[in-house]
Amino acid sequence: MKKFFITGGEGFIGSHLIEQIIKNGDHVNALVNYNSFGNIGWLENCMNHKNINIFFGDLKDPDTYSKFLVKSDYVINLASLISVPYSYTASKSNLENNILGSHFLYNSCINLKIKKIIHVSSSEVYGTPKKIPINETTIFNPQSPYAASKAGSDHVAKSYFYSYGLPIVIIRPFNNFGPRQSSRAVIPTIIFQALKGNEIKLGNINTQRDFLFVEDTVRGLLSTINCNNNLAGEEINLGTNFCFQIKEILNLISLIINKKLKVKLNKSKLRPKKSEVEILICDYSKAKRILRWEPKYKGKNGMKLALTKTINWYQKNYQNKLLNFKSKKVFFK
Repeated sequence: MKKFFITGGEGFIGSHLIEQIIKNGDHVNALVNYNSFGNIGWLENCMNHKNINIFFGDLKDPDTYSKFLVKSDYVINLASLISVPYSYTASKSNLENNILGSHFLYNSCINLKIKKIIHVSSSEVYGTPKKIPINETTIFNPQSPYAASKAGSDHVAKSYFYSYGLPIVIIRPFNNFGPRQSSRAVIPTIIFQALKGNEIKLGNINTQRDFLFVEDTVRGLLSTINCNNNLAGEEINLGTNFCFQIKEILNLISLIINKKLKVKLNKSKLRPKKSEVEILICDYSKAKRILRWEPKYKGKNGMKLALTKTINWYQKNYQNKLLNFKSKKVFFK
């Protein structure tokens, strides 16, 4: 039985990952960011499983989690303050949470017998690249405080590999999407508005993104854990090598739900001009070569299938009134 220590497990990607780990018969110590509501987010579905231990704490306060970390063999760091728009007004929070949080976690791993540490990064660190597709040697060009905080935390992770020999590997998924993602992201934003009516309020619909379905992200993370190669110090991109304009995603969603949708500009969704990332498209050849990983959901057909799964989930939860974006009992990470 593998013993995992996972941060950010209550969130979108973390909950999917933890469910798969439990399904595989392994054990998880899940750190949930402390909140006064006692809310464990999307982990409610597996909170009573014998192979999970959920506890509250703060990544920046090792006293809240060190006794669980010492009992773990593998660490996956998914804890991150997300959202590019929020980072424009909360830059301090982004920098403290993402950079200092990584520092305290990895500093706590020194002298422990951790077999592998996965630091989960973001494609936003690349900004608008000079050349596509983007591989792991592409120079960082963070164009928002959020992107800067993720780039900084990547450097912290790499420094702990160089300085202390920690077995850290940086995995950099491109734009994740799927069931349970919060409404701050563009795909659930479109879906949720489409379920309510025909008018979709969006920002820039001409930007292009490499969208990665959450099932593929989870497979990529677990492929990293199960890889027998020495991955310490490596940086590996996960993506599909396809990109879609936001308006193309809108059209696909319109087709799947069989509803004509009208777009209206929401100026509050527009990024500052110099902060806008125009295109992201992933070169995942390194992941294919080293991890033997490839995305199952790629290209137009793969996107349609993944979008259909995602829409079905939102539709079911929306209709059953389980997905209440205003409820305190729904915790979006």
